[in-house]
Amino acid sequence: MKPDPYHFSLIARAIDYIDSHATAQPSLKEVAGAMGLSEAHFQRVFQQWAGVSPKKYLQYLTLNQAREMLANRHSLLDTAHEIGLSGPGRLHDLFIRWEAMTPGEYARKGAGLRIFHGWFESPYGEMLALATERGICGLGFAGNIGRAATEADLFSRWPRAEFIHAPQNLHDWVEATLNGKGEARLHLSGTALQIKVWEALLQIPSGHVCTYSDIAQNIGHPKAMRAVGTAVGRNPVSWLIPCHRALRKSGALGGYHWGLPVKRALLARESIRLDAAG
Repeated sequence: MKPDPYHFSLIARAIDYIDSHATAQPSLKEVAGAMGLSEAHFQRVFQQWAGVSPKKYLQYLTLNQAREMLANRHSLLDTAHEIGLSGPGRLHDLFIRWEAMTPGEYARKGAGLRIFHGWFESPYGEMLALATERGICGLGFAGNIGRAATEADLFSRWPRAEFIHAPQNLHDWVEATLNGKGEARLHLSGTALQIKVWEALLQIPSGHVCTYSDIAQNIGHPKAMRAVGTAVGRNPVSWLIPCHRALRKSGALGGYHWGLPVKRALLARESIRLDAAG
């Protein structure tokens, strides 16, 4: 199925509706009506997007979803950091190979780099991808803030780079991201602490979660939870580096740079796929 940004736009609105009416436990008919659709149409969209019935999918979007994941799928992170990770726990069984920029490259803020960019359709709405010749260096979603703000956000992280609109140069890596075919290469730019945090995030299997304090402990800075939270929020390649899998100790979702509806949808889809595989 080719991802349709319209479907996620619809589902994002449904998530907002469910959140605001959670105590009333709205029925499928009520949610479909609030979206201005018939139950049959709403069911088809959900089935196509999520692979399960709306009733089943909505169960994964309850307010207790994150707490249940934390209780039952709490991933205790390894202390070993690996350069490349693969396996059935990755989203779409995706193989990711990544490298970090040198401190000198980071300090130059993209000077001398050519960064290619383009817009693509994803299961979570319109997705902006940026890449150097060595790998994807930026990934963001426009649904919550719009195209212009998404571009401004990601471009600002490379103030001295040359930006070139060339979606074709990113096609294979984006295809790997969306469909798990081939290899997704990442070219990351961050401080030493940020890189350590992003390494830890890459160790969380799909369908599982961890806490910010877990990450702080894992990277050897148990009291640096605020700094860890900032590093999680500065993740330049959302989805591939799964910052959506980091929760507060209470089970609260915390923030998400591209909007909480995207985070909830990411977690719900991963839970569904893990349950289906089991």
